[in-house]
Amino acid sequence: MPSTDWLSRSTRAVWHPCTQMQRHETFPLIPIARGEGVWLIDFDGKRYLDAVSSWWVNLFGHANPRINAALIDQLGRLEHVMLAGFTHQPVVELSERLAALSGLGHAFYGSDGASATEIALKMSFQYWQQSGAPQKSRFIHLEHSYHGETLGALAVTDVPLFRQTYAPLLNAALTAPSPDARLAGPGETAETVARRAAAGLEALLQQHAGEVAALIIEPLVQGAAGMAMHHPLYLAEARRLCSQYGAHLIADEIAVGFGRTGTLFACEQAGVRPDFLCLSKGITGGYLPLSCVLTTDEVYAAFYHPDIRRGFLHSHSYTGNALACRAALAVLDIFAEDDVLAQNRAKAAAFAPLLAPLQAHPAVRHFRQQGMIWAFDVATTRSDFALAFFSAMLEQGCLLRPIGQTVYFMPPYVIEAEQMAQLVNATLRTLDALVGDGDGQSGEQEPAVP
Repeated sequence: MPSTDWLSRSTRAVWHPCTQMQRHETFPLIPIARGEGVWLIDFDGKRYLDAVSSWWVNLFGHANPRINAALIDQLGRLEHVMLAGFTHQPVVELSERLAALSGLGHAFYGSDGASATEIALKMSFQYWQQSGAPQKSRFIHLEHSYHGETLGALAVTDVPLFRQTYAPLLNAALTAPSPDARLAGPGETAETVARRAAAGLEALLQQHAGEVAALIIEPLVQGAAGMAMHHPLYLAEARRLCSQYGAHLIADEIAVGFGRTGTLFACEQAGVRPDFLCLSKGITGGYLPLSCVLTTDEVYAAFYHPDIRRGFLHSHSYTGNALACRAALAVLDIFAEDDVLAQNRAKAAAFAPLLAPLQAHPAVRHFRQQGMIWAFDVATTRSDFALAFFSAMLEQGCLLRPIGQTVYFMPPYVIEAEQMAQLVNATLRTLDALVGDGDGQSGEQEPAVP
């Protein structure tokens, strides 16, 4: 069946996420038949370089033979069993390995990133309720933060496009200044911005002393904010201030965990351990839905009690799914056996000359890189820039989805120099065609969608 037939059927039957469906009357969906490494291939055989890792989830390429083999083996053993009252080998082994890697000893599982956020927020809230400080019920998030689209997660998300419609349903949270390095003024550094933002966080904690349950933060890179990157000093200061003022630190590493920023977990670069570590996306290499929240012995102990009501009464039907956990174990095996972090550092260094023409392009602003994430902002007044760029890149066989005026590369780690060069050259052609030299202005843009 050709792509056009699948397109027609999908438009009639599927409500696609984060999408104005009417747009697909003039901007067709891309039906995908199969994946192969960094490539997505449609039903007509056209290939697309997946430069965003299919919404930041794919680490080691599509149809990875080692993850495939692990799942095939697990299918012959156990596909799923409820985790209430039962357990199984993959979930035990995964929990042990994540604990050893993170220094956090207790793993609670969900189905996706927003679920992990909900779990961490609820755990923090209930911890204080059961630890003699019920007034600690408020949360702090950063400007332009994104932590998911369920109601608890939206309450700590600062993206108006997602929040506005549901604002009456959301609990009021507190907003701390962003440490985004792009805010640096003349003569300032990313460290200067980090210190200024940390001072703003401390003022907020002082103002609401005794009320704050936790600060939630995307360490090093705020994804939906346009790949806003900050200095590790901010994480160190956030940890210090949370400890000083008696609030939990929730590290949302849903997007940046598993090597994206150059270390397995982004918090490592500041030498800090959060009270809660939220993981998802790359945890299964892009294969199956799974999320995990890791926390401390102290938090766990506050729920350990004969009274069922003091337990953490939160569940998902597919909590700790055996197939998903086995995929995650295969991902950790690849990291260990292939020394992936060292390989990624070598690739990033080797790619730097390929990316130099992009950095020098006259329409490019704030070119930045963190691990296996590259991003830059485009000087343009085009209100349709993101959609026009996305469309032009698809025509050249590349999948990129700008966030507003921010273009970013977040490819699978298996990308090679030839493929990166193809991506860069297509991006340069598209910039020249759409914005030329740029005008340094920012016009009224469509709302930014990741």
